[in-house]
Amino acid sequence: MKTAPALFIAFRYLLGRAREGGRYLRGAAAGIALSLVPIVVTLIVADGMIRGITDRYLELGSGHIQIYNYIDAQDPEKALPYIKDVLGIRGIWPERNGLGVMLGSAGSRGATIRAVDKSFWEDEGSMKYLTTISGESKPETDRDVLLGEELAASIGAAAGSTIRIMTIRPSQSGRFIPRVMSFTVKGIVSSGYRELDSLWCIMTVEAGKQMLSDTGSAFLVLKIDNPYTDADDVVTSLYRILGSSYGIYTWYNINHSQYSSYQSTRQLLLFIMALIVLVAAVNVSSATSMLVIERQRDIAVLKASGAKPSFTSGIFLWGAFLTGLLGAAFGIAAGLALGCSVNGLVRGLETILSFISGIFHAGPVTIMDSGFYLETIPIVVNVKVIVLIAVFTVLSSVLASWIPARRAGKLRPLDILRKY
Repeated sequence: MKTAPALFIAFRYLLGRAREGGRYLRGAAAGIALSLVPIVVTLIVADGMIRGITDRYLELGSGHIQIYNYIDAQDPEKALPYIKDVLGIRGIWPERNGLGVMLGSAGSRGATIRAVDKSFWEDEGSMKYLTTISGESKPETDRDVLLGEELAASIGAAAGSTIRIMTIRPSQSGRFIPRVMSFTVKGIVSSGYRELDSLWCIMTVEAGKQMLSDTGSAFLVLKIDNPYTDADDVVTSLYRILGSSYGIYTWYNINHSQYSSYQSTRQLLLFIMALIVLVAAVNVSSATSMLVIERQRDIAVLKASGAKPSFTSGIFLWGAFLTGLLGAAFGIAAGLALGCSVNGLVRGLETILSFISGIFHAGPVTIMDSGFYLETIPIVVNVKVIVLIAVFTVLSSVLASWIPARRAGKLRPLDILRKY
């Protein structure tokens, strides 16, 4: 017999009256929908957090590609004339990086010194994620610095104040001699993610050459049109031009351990959520079993009319398919709605909790603390993964219902008719 009649009967069972068994399938569909809401929200939030943090590291931290001069480590700028016209590169900046001690009115603290041309902070990607808390967004002279928000607070620095920076330089005798210079804090900045900017001390390239001469690392920072898809191709082109005397690293090489950690956490969360979906799929099996019991008379009539066992089993397999499809549709839709509104929901929850906390004279409640999370989660919807989740849900529902559906196909109509 054809598939269409079996599908039609299964559809009638799903939407039929509760006393006819439809309540079992609709209840299973509701369970699937409820199980899919957290997995979709988790996927959106996890992908948004990973993309938001990674984008900040790419645009404000490591850049998309870094080039090191193996022959003359302190002069990577020798490569500039050869690579400035490479297709896909939108910006190149020399940078020096090292460690120093910041001395302010409230104490001292170790910091990461970043000496990069001020045009780096005027780049479109940098401006998108860099927030100026006070003062200016870039150093204007060789005696200006920008400080990360947490670093400035820890040493008591503010925009316009003077701080001292101490670094170490080696002498000809091999001893290390401290070097101390005074700087004016031009501005206090934030990337929106404290782990990235908490130790920032930003200055010009010329100031960095004085503070970090013969110490620290020097390299070129490159930004390309699409770092997520084109980085390897650009690196290949650069190697053809520069040869093996230069080290060329993509953002993924530089941030490999951190990015891998984020991905592993995401996969673990999705795995745990997938277990919930499997439990919901087992409920479909239970619902199908109850439906078979409720519709034994129908099964007997169909078989007495000449229906084959495969047709009878197909009715209940189609019922499981439609149940999984209905649950997946409603669950994914609700998950997308909540996931895309997560920032507003978090802000609303913070407001409510802060109000309750204020009643007990406690401080305001902050859920999205920039020390651990992004202040605002980018909304990233991975369509391919959403589709895979839907397919996995439907297939799990059908497979879980295989045994009760097969049992329905083996029922003997004469035994059923005698019973009733």
